[in-house]
Amino acid sequence: MFANLPSPLWLRYNYVMRSTRHVVPSGTEKDLGHYSDPPLLVLASLASGPKHGHAMIEDIAGLSGTRLGPGTLYGAITRLEARGFIEALPPEERRRPYRITATGARVLRARLATLRQFVDAGTKRLKYV
Repeated sequence: MFANLPSPLWLRYNYVMRSTRHVVPSGTEKDLGHYSDPPLLVLASLASGPKHGHAMIEDIAGLSGTRLGPGTLYGAITRLEARGFIEALPPEERRRPYRITATGARVLRARLATLRQFVDAGTKRLKYV
């Protein structure tokens, strides 16, 4: 159905559909609107302030409707920390909070701007459907 889209749009559509496929059970209206890009979701969560893992999972679920599993969350945290986009703070009891860095905030702004451009273009194209 969407294979006839121009290549860049097809790649974005394919990525979004693959990344949201198993977010909620199929056959519900909810599975049509979820977005799952774990590093982007972690950055967005930390943009409102430092959080530990469980707090991020809950915040992301409220923000996007996507509930990340611990393996997915900590894999994203590891990659973001290695790139300098987030940093660990001193432990609080048994929890390790993280915060977004200035570089991470710039990356988040840039990615959100790209998504905004994509949403605008996709929304305009819907008038032809």
